[in-house]
This record gives sequence, structure tokens and C-alpha cells, in this order.
Amino acid sequence: MNNWLPSSIYLALLHHPVKNKNGETIASAVTNLDLHDLSRVAKTYGVTAVYVITPLADQQALVRKIISHWREGYGAAYNPKRGEALDLVRVAESLAAAVDEIGSLEPERPVRKIATGAMQNDGVISFSALRRKLNSEAAAFLLMLGTAWGLTDDIIAEADYALEPIQGNTGYNHLPVRAAAAIILDRVLGTE
Repeated sequence: MNNWLPSSIYLALLHHPVKNKNGETIASAVTNLDLHDLSRVAKTYGVTAVYVITPLADQQALVRKIISHWREGYGAAYNPKRGEALDLVRVAESLAAAVDEIGSLEPERPVRKIATGAMQNDGVISFSALRRKLNSEAAAFLLMLGTAWGLTDDIIAEADYALEPIQGNTGYNHLPVRAAAAIILDRVLGTE
């Protein structure tokens, strides 16, 4: 946990509602790599918890099975560091359920939702401005990351802030979600 921040930081990896390449709302599949890599990045940067959001019961069961393997099964003895990171992962059937749970964990703090994505939106907040907010506001911040082709427009619209997109030095901009999470967390929580 980031003891130097007045804020708490949470991640939400949304598998629903997200968009497919045609802009339609879908539920995407959970991937093993996302769970491992996001939890390790989150642990490195002091994130309080990582919520995997999916309404699909089979996908929720898959997440729990992966976590169980690395926390209680053979993987716990084989690689204890992996289990330590996966301790941060929670499953929620909806974004609202995750926000409610965070609210119960942080009853004295508002939950500020931050949308992330590759598309430029009006009124975005810069990485440096978000860093300043994390250092000055006593709030729980929930960074929302979309799988597939990103968060739906309604999720972005209901967010308190939309974070500026990550820009490389080419016109290509379709990062894997775990890479985007690492870059974002380093820019807002990393040492300068």
C-alpha cells in the first residue's frame, strides 16, 4: 500500500461492458496472463486491490481457479511471490458491485472513477494532474481498464475523470491492457 499517498488506488479490469472492434458492447474472455501480470504490477506500485469485472459465471470460476492454484495449490509452493501478488485480485460481477465493495472498505472516502483508453476524449486529465490529485485528495481512486477494444462510452461518461491516452512515437495505439496498466501506474505512482 502506498503509505506516502493520502489516496487509495484500485484497478478494475473490465471484461463487461467493453467494445468489440465494431463498437458493439460485449463480454470478453478472461486471460491468465492479464491476471498474473496485472497483479504483479499492482503489487509493485502499491495498489490496494485489482477487481476483475465479469458477469459470466464460468469466467468468474476461472479467475478463482487460477488464484487458488497460486495461493493454495502446487503453485503456492512453486512460486510464492506469484501468490502474494494474486492476493490482490477480487472478482466482481459488475462495476457497480466493485464500487460498492470499495465504498465499504473506504467508508470515509469518496470513490473516484478514472476511465482509461486509447481514444482521445474531451476533458481528459493528464498523468501529472492525476498524480497531483493522488497526492492531495483523501479519496479512493479506481482506475478502470477495458479489455477487448476498450471501455464502452457509457462507462467513460459516468467516470469522474478520463485519463489522457498513452501516446507512443508512431500512429499505432493498441496496447495490451497489462502493458497500459504498467505504463499508467508508473506515470502516476512511480518515482520521478
